[in-house]
Amino acid sequence: MTPANPSKSQDNIGGQQAMLARAAQMLAADPAATLGIVDAILADVPFLPQAELLRGQALRQLGRIADAVATLEALATRHPQVPAVSWELAQAASTAGAHDVAIAALTRLTGQLPAVPGGWFLLARELRAVGRGADAWRADLSGTRAAANDAELIAAAVAMNDDRLDEAAAMVSARLASTPDDAPAARLLGEICWRRGDMDDALAQVKRAIELAPGFDLAREFLIRLLMQSNRLPEALVHAETLRQSPVNAPGHALLHASVLVRLGEQEPARVIYEDYLAATPDQPMVWQNLGHVHKTLGRQADAVTAYREAVTRQPTLGEAWWSLANLKTVKLGPGDITVMNEALAGLAGADEARAEDIFHLHFSLGKAHEDAGDAAAAFRHYREGNARRRTLIQHDADAFSADISAAITGFSPAFLAQTAGGCPARDPIFIVGLPRSGSTLVEQILASHSQIEGTMELPEMMMIGSRLQSRIDAGEFADFGAMLASLSPADCARLGEEYLDRTRIHRKSDRPLFIDKMPNNWQHVGLIKLILPNATIIDARRHPMGCCFSAWKQHFARGQSFSYDLVDVGRYYRDYVRFMAHIDAVLPGAVHRVIYEQMVADTEVQVTKLLGAVGVDFEPACLTFWQTDRAVRTASSEQVRQPIFTDGVDHWKRFADWLDPLAETLGDISSAYPAVPPTLRPA
Repeated sequence: MTPANPSKSQDNIGGQQAMLARAAQMLAADPAATLGIVDAILADVPFLPQAELLRGQALRQLGRIADAVATLEALATRHPQVPAVSWELAQAASTAGAHDVAIAALTRLTGQLPAVPGGWFLLARELRAVGRGADAWRADLSGTRAAANDAELIAAAVAMNDDRLDEAAAMVSARLASTPDDAPAARLLGEICWRRGDMDDALAQVKRAIELAPGFDLAREFLIRLLMQSNRLPEALVHAETLRQSPVNAPGHALLHASVLVRLGEQEPARVIYEDYLAATPDQPMVWQNLGHVHKTLGRQADAVTAYREAVTRQPTLGEAWWSLANLKTVKLGPGDITVMNEALAGLAGADEARAEDIFHLHFSLGKAHEDAGDAAAAFRHYREGNARRRTLIQHDADAFSADISAAITGFSPAFLAQTAGGCPARDPIFIVGLPRSGSTLVEQILASHSQIEGTMELPEMMMIGSRLQSRIDAGEFADFGAMLASLSPADCARLGEEYLDRTRIHRKSDRPLFIDKMPNNWQHVGLIKLILPNATIIDARRHPMGCCFSAWKQHFARGQSFSYDLVDVGRYYRDYVRFMAHIDAVLPGAVHRVIYEQMVADTEVQVTKLLGAVGVDFEPACLTFWQTDRAVRTASSEQVRQPIFTDGVDHWKRFADWLDPLAETLGDISSAYPAVPPTLRPA
């Protein structure tokens, strides 16, 4: 800017500049003094731009907003090319609620300085205030693009990616201390918290970013993924639906929405999203694979096969799609498939860690293909290789797990259980527990064929409650498991039971009074279940240890079964399971109804009648024709339970007996005693 009256002497100009510098220095601490100085200058030199700008700033800080707007609006009329004037006017007008004035100033500012994020974000807020939501969304997006070039945020992001998390957090926290409304900084701090393992803080920061900039699509995408990780699926769905309204037609938004729907058990709308996407962009093998998963869950086997075939045709090295095809159980891969998979493996030789999953999936798939072809030796060789590769990528400590089970046995002692009372009285849940591949999906399908019982899926909520309680021990709040249990009051137990019901309600799609939670790992939490939901039904689905463990070992699970990739590990896990359930039978007689898979296969009607009696519902013939029940099934046995019971799987493991000595030795007397509990595992 230049003085309005260039005829002033150089001495006067120098004095004015000194006064202006002094006024600027005093602005933050004493805006009234600044106002006095600039008013004196303006009396001598009217319309001096620097003085008028300081006057508008001082008036705004003094709360004289209308006067500030008038001063700055007049200045902006005379000097529209000066970004600082537009910025000050925008802030004053925003405070005054003069949204149109603020929008005009910010539109001018962002045109002059498009790389400055703050102007875009304030413009978005003002546009939103006058109902111009789509324009506001675009302004937020422009702000986030501008912030991508911010040197401070880039430096913090580099530190985060280098795993210097404390340094990155300090950098971003300092930034937020000076500019608390910085949405990109809040989102970055959220990611740093997430990488540290602080999920609550991560969620809080990312939500804050979205509150500040609702059109910050990248932050909302990240929030959805965090909510899915936390199993807060209804909230994730709300944000996924919001993201679909973005003016940026990003395909990933639709696919993320579909992922949330799948997690919620809403397979049909997810199917529509995938099919619409593929109609427009068919060369997407991963999306074909996801569509195959949906068709499989819905029982549309032919459509699932078609989708998986599309995936592997377009990307022959896509191991998960091959495994998904093999895992249909009722589908057999032929010699041509074996050739293509072997070629895919050869092409992946020497690949980096990013392709590790494709490689072990291909080995599991080749194992199944050779098994179907009757070549047990080749099948076992590939199963062994797939398991060995998978085992290197996961953490499972069999000793630590056994110690946890021993602690639970000690904690749920007869003395403790005798003095406990309370919990949530609801009898809605039916927990089916045991090992995977034990016949639990069969039991679920039988029960879900009853008019009073709704099948859902393997629900993680009880595992999450148990993990949260365990984290209090790990954090040092309690000395051991028993001390933590002793701290739970009847009101605490009731609250936890109600929390479980609240968190699982989203998965209930009908008005049937009872529902099934088929998370097999919940056997570890049977004591907790009886503590917080004393009237819940617990069904223990049990299968011969050799058959069950071998079947689990040759099955690649998407998640959660880290014990299953080593024959010794899975054998030890089975022993711990039997040991714990024997303890529960001793201290809570009759609390668990056990279904022996081989007995269910041999004498179905009698066993089904007993099962329904244990649940407390009348017999219904539909439970004997369970394969006719049309419902979504997400587990590895999804196709098998859509057929009448067959006996082929009972002794299937014997074809591989020559290679199963490590498993047999680990199981020991548990196999010879089955279905009874051997003396070595009975409570003392």
